[in-house]
Amino acid sequence: MRILFCVALASVLSFTNALAAEDTGAKKRRGNLFKEDYSATYTVQRVSVKTACFPDQLEAILAHIASETGRKPIVTSGHRPRSGGSQHTSCLAADIRVPGVSDRTIIAAASTAPGIGGIGRYCNGIIHVDVGPKRRWVHCGKS
Repeated sequence: MRILFCVALASVLSFTNALAAEDTGAKKRRGNLFKEDYSATYTVQRVSVKTACFPDQLEAILAHIASETGRKPIVTSGHRPRSGGSQHTSCLAADIRVPGVSDRTIIAAASTAPGIGGIGRYCNGIIHVDVGPKRRWVHCGKS
């Protein structure tokens, strides 16, 4: 009787685990073209940099830059709710650095990323990438 109870309990536990695994798999599926988890392909400069709301398309751009340059981008700025008309307000932009890689190389890698919108370069070595409308700029100093 004890063996029968143990077998029944083991069956119930495996069935429960199978259901739980199936349920979490369903939650991970998304209805777009980007089905990968790209968050491991970049790091953040500080814990306060907000990247959890990045859309898959922006994470795919960061992954593409990492792949092309051979180094992980460091996100220096992500979601900034009070940044005026910037793409950062909607969590559609990232300011990045890639240590040991020139600005030109980063911009060239970003330019070939699928879904890239804006690419900007600041004189302090930070590169802006976003998924908004296509545009390019260089910004040095106040003007």
